[in-house]
Amino acid sequence: MRSLWHPLHELLLAELQGANRIGWSRAGVDSCHVRALKGGYELGRPRSTGAGRGPSTT
Repeated sequence: MRSLWHPLHELLLAELQGANRIGWSRAGVDSCHVRALKGGYELGRPRSTGAGRGPSTT
């Protein structure tokens, strides 16, 4: 479900763009909204926070 804010935000951006009032040179991009097509950094295997391996339960 789209919120009320999304269409209002689009309307505001359209109005500002039409009035040439947006400084796109200062715009930012967040990876939450733009998919990283080339992937990210390879961090390796996460380290365990436990003292050691526990016994097998199977």
